[in-house]
Amino acid sequence: MAGSPRRAAGRRLLLPLLCLFFQGATAILFAVFVRYNHETDAALWHWGNHSSAANEFYFRYPSFQDVHVMIFVGFGFLMAFLQRYGFSSVGFTFFLAAFALQWSTLIQGFLHAFHGGHIHVGVESMINADFCAGAVLISFGAVLGKTGPAQLLLMALLEVVLFGVNEFVLLGLLGVRDAGGSMTIHTFGAYFGLVLSRVLYRPRLEKSKHRQGSVYHSDLFAMIGTIFLWIFWPSFNSAPTSLGDGQHRTALNTYYSLTSSTLSTFALSALVSRDGRLDMVHIQNAALAGGVVVGTSSEMMLTPFGALAAGFLAGMVSTLGYKFFTPILESKFKVQDTCGVHNLHGMPGILGALVGVLVAGLATHEAYGDGLKNVFSLIAEGQRSATSQAMHQLFGLFVTLIFASVGGGLGGLLLKLPCLDYPSDSQCYEDQVYWEVPGEHEDTAQEPLRVEEPDTQA
Repeated sequence: MAGSPRRAAGRRLLLPLLCLFFQGATAILFAVFVRYNHETDAALWHWGNHSSAANEFYFRYPSFQDVHVMIFVGFGFLMAFLQRYGFSSVGFTFFLAAFALQWSTLIQGFLHAFHGGHIHVGVESMINADFCAGAVLISFGAVLGKTGPAQLLLMALLEVVLFGVNEFVLLGLLGVRDAGGSMTIHTFGAYFGLVLSRVLYRPRLEKSKHRQGSVYHSDLFAMIGTIFLWIFWPSFNSAPTSLGDGQHRTALNTYYSLTSSTLSTFALSALVSRDGRLDMVHIQNAALAGGVVVGTSSEMMLTPFGALAAGFLAGMVSTLGYKFFTPILESKFKVQDTCGVHNLHGMPGILGALVGVLVAGLATHEAYGDGLKNVFSLIAEGQRSATSQAMHQLFGLFVTLIFASVGGGLGGLLLKLPCLDYPSDSQCYEDQVYWEVPGEHEDTAQEPLRVEEPDTQA
């Protein structure tokens, strides 16, 4: 026992060492492989005799800005609802996303943009890296407050690789359409995090029960995240779609779906409470389910009515999940989902994938006209029927669930390595474990971090 403080101090040094090592490794890989694409490289752009006004930067960068705000402000503040974990929610979001952007640029580049021995990057690769960071942050929400930063860094290291492979299989090999990422981002990130949380299950987490809730001001901070996400979600879904009618349609469908999920959330929140009062947890999260549910189908001819119907159903499913299913998830399945990612991203993501299956199965040349080649190029070229495309969409959902489940299990085993520190059961959801909190005693921070023996009955 005398050596435990030294062991704890040694584990604390692991984070800066990992940061320096991973940053050095990515810098070397960038130097060897990463180059500007033809629209970014000064020499190549002028050789092509293009007009500067035609550069894709001017069309994509506004969407990128919106997505970037969602990742760093929206996700960060949405998770700041815990009364004693605000520094960690916002700070670790900042930390994980910054790493994921670099690492995913490499992984996605090797899989999608590797030509002539180099990865070619531009504004589109920036958007795709942000999408990958979004999946990592969704998984982070499932284990929020129960993991250390070194563990989270390793989680991101593994998840970014699996995200890239899953995305390559779905979008590249299977020809699945998933513009807003109902499958590749939300479903993958949610179930990766949920399985990870199951492997890291803490049977004695009630020791930190008093810090698991929110207070008035922490819920207000979380609502800031909700509003940012809600406002910019049309950009999130439309950012990677083809310019013109496809992007316009995607923004409209997301816009209407979000409004509908908000109304259904307010209605269900009041109906399921004992006295008809609203629950801020529902409003913060379930109101966003409309953006998740149309992720796959938003670029398709969903119709404004279809967007409203999908959003309304997603808001209902998400609200009921927070009220009834989250307690069952922990008591019966031993999954401690801190942020309720199963309700906001998991179930609406699956529902969104199924909506995509339905809308893809109804695709016709009459409905899409010449625009069919921009949404379903294989159908337009006669290589695949609408029914076949729908079956590929459904198969893509199963592939995503397999990648996420296996990846989450492997991630849980990785995060259980004895060299990694994490807060003990009594230290969870507490900023002082990893942060200097001004104006407060440091009794909690002085308590050495312990790697506890796993519960054999978990």
